[in-house]
Parts: sequence; C-alpha cells; structure tokens
Amino acid sequence: MIFRLLTLTAFFWIGLDFQTASAHGSVTPEDDICIIRIGYYKAHFKIYIPQTDGHDEYCEDIPGTGETIFVMEYEHSGLGEVPIDFRVIRNVTDKGVFTSLEDVNSLGNLDAITVVHHSAAVQPDVFTIRYDFDDEGEFVGIVTVENPESGKVYTAVFPFEVGFAGFGWWPWFAAVFVALQLNYLWMNGTFARWKRTGKKRLMAIPGTNHG
Repeated sequence: MIFRLLTLTAFFWIGLDFQTASAHGSVTPEDDICIIRIGYYKAHFKIYIPQTDGHDEYCEDIPGTGETIFVMEYEHSGLGEVPIDFRVIRNVTDKGVFTSLEDVNSLGNLDAITVVHHSAAVQPDVFTIRYDFDDEGEFVGIVTVENPESGKVYTAVFPFEVGFAGFGWWPWFAAVFVALQLNYLWMNGTFARWKRTGKKRLMAIPGTNHG
C-alpha cells in the first residue's frame, strides 16, 4: 500500500510540474530547443547571461541578474519581414507562471511596470535585445507582431523568473522510477523471499535466540 501511495504522489508532482511548465505561456520545449509561438509565427527562443554563464542557453527562467540577451531565431521566414515589438514588464498580476495574455491586458497602461521595451521594428534573420537585470523577481515577456497584409495582431506572453534555481521535473521522474521498482519487488514477492532468507540465515547462527 505504501509503495502505491509513493507512486501516486510522485506522479501527482510530475503532473503538477508539467502543468507549471505549460503554464509558462507561449514558450515551450520542443526537440531539446525552446519554441516561441506568436500566432502562427514560430521562432527558436533562447536567453543568455554571458558575463556569468557564457554560452549556456536558457528557455525562460534565468538563474541570476546582470547582462541578459534575448534571442529569437526565426523558424517562420515571415518573422523577418514584419515589425516585432518586444517588451518585458514586472509581473504584478500575482499569477506567477500562470499569467496569461488576458491578465496582461487587464493591467491597462504598461509603461509604469515596463523594464525594457523594443518598439516595433523589422529585424531580418534574427531578433536580439539586451537588458541588464538589476534585481531578481518575476517578469513577463510580451512579443507582438502585426501581419502587414491582414492587419491582424498576434501576441505571445511568457512569464519568467530572474534568480530562478529550480530542479525541474527530473527529481520527480527519479522518484517515480524508484517507487515503481519498489512496488514491483513488493508485488512479485521479492521482499517476502528476502525476509524468509534473512530469517533462515539468522536461525543458522549458533547461539541466536530463535524464540
């Protein structure tokens, strides 16, 4: 019973962690890279903090402050032909990683909580923007593009943390693996056999009290 409980608990936390990952909005892991979706536009999204972590890439959350470079390498060629507006605001929604576009829109004028804003402009081939984060905290990235033919506006939001040092879902994966192995050993009688073997060995020791 205890092993089943451990298994269910581990699966619950893995599910919660995946839910949290998906709650980060328009940036999602895909084939070992991070993809940002802005309507039907797609780009490979990565963040660098070169002064401390060199060429290490981050998907959203970054472990520390300092010089930060946001990069979008276009997977949709059309992104290099449309103006891209990029903004980072302090997350004052109290929604954390669950902050949505609707939450951002409900804030009204964003100027007072904006930490960096790249006004709409065309950047062929790849989009980059640099900002020095002075403080740790919760932020929201907002990327907006307008289709020049239809005039339709597409917006992507991605909540992220500066000063994040989480472990991801790998510890829970390991916990599930261990729980499943223990449950298997329990169900197939391995533990019972070990117990019987241990008793036999104990009884074979001279002078042991077998009562």
